[in-house]
Amino acid sequence: MTLSRTAATFAPPVMEARRWLEGVTFPPERPLINVSQAAPVDPPPLALREAMAEFTVRENHAHLYGPVLGNNDLRAELAAQISAHYAASVEAPQVAITSGCNQAFSAVISAITGEGDEVILPTPWYFNHKMWLDMSGVHALDLKSGDDLLPDPESARALITDKTRAIALVTPNNPGGVEYPADLVRAFFELARETGIHLIVDETYRDFDSRSGPPHDLFLQPDWDQTLIHLYSFSKAYRLTGHRVGAIATGPALLAEVEKFLDTVAICPGQIGQFAALWGMQYLSQWLAGERDEILDRRAAILEGMPALESEGWRLLGLGAYFAYLEHPFDMPSDELARRLVSEAGVLLLPGTMFMPDHDPAGKRQVRIAFANLDRTGLGQLFKRLQGLSF
Repeated sequence: MTLSRTAATFAPPVMEARRWLEGVTFPPERPLINVSQAAPVDPPPLALREAMAEFTVRENHAHLYGPVLGNNDLRAELAAQISAHYAASVEAPQVAITSGCNQAFSAVISAITGEGDEVILPTPWYFNHKMWLDMSGVHALDLKSGDDLLPDPESARALITDKTRAIALVTPNNPGGVEYPADLVRAFFELARETGIHLIVDETYRDFDSRSGPPHDLFLQPDWDQTLIHLYSFSKAYRLTGHRVGAIATGPALLAEVEKFLDTVAICPGQIGQFAALWGMQYLSQWLAGERDEILDRRAAILEGMPALESEGWRLLGLGAYFAYLEHPFDMPSDELARRLVSEAGVLLLPGTMFMPDHDPAGKRQVRIAFANLDRTGLGQLFKRLQGLSF
């Protein structure tokens, strides 16, 4: 009997990890430290919540269908902000709004691939990208990254066949945290353009990039929208995770194909979330800059705390945006370690096995820490719990 597409796909990693908490008691003096998921746990700022509440009550269209590709005012504002952020010129017809960035990825994969096609994913990969490829009948070609967690364009070239339709990058990276250098991103763009495939660049965490200025120049390239598919999320920037608002920037012809997928799956993005995203872009730039500063300070705190772990054999492989990606020193696979950390250290994190193909042993030595919800004090407590462990 042939397995269904979902049956042939692994379980959602974050949900699987949450099940490890069942039956475990965390005493008051050692509460659970949950660094398993990169989602803000705080609500949006009060001013935004009040604006959303007023919009919900005042505007009847807050409760109705809207355009499948998103509201025109939000598409125009995002196009303007992409143009400003990347010192480029992007127009509203090159932008679509989706119900979260995961849906953006799913929509573009459905628009550019057929049964048995291929998409190149650098490893460690973002597991939801791999899951959607599996459920779409698309073969994921794993591109092993270097010790610095940066993929090599020439290694990608060697994987390309007549069935390859895209290369998918995430920068700043999930799970590795690393920020891809501009020249590396450009090299992947040139490779994709030369070989006639798409380059998907997921910049969900771009608002927390440590660099100043445009992180790459892809939007400045002639006919960029024929090769580049740019993905973005409002969830992290404005704490709108529950409202599911993401975006795609690419050519209008491809967006016409994307529209078919979106109309079938969700019809349109939610009106309240779209309003919140627009309001956030218009009024919360200063607040968002403060959020970025806080994330960068937490990143600095991890660097300051690492020597104590390094003395015990841990190794920091990647750091940035919401993530720290580490190699552990224990003589056990990371999935076993992650389960034992719950009961023995009161820490919930994700093992590298969730971000790697089964045939790559590197995942058994790696773990991901999503630190966005820990301040300096919380990070200090996390490091103390990871020190002196003996398994």
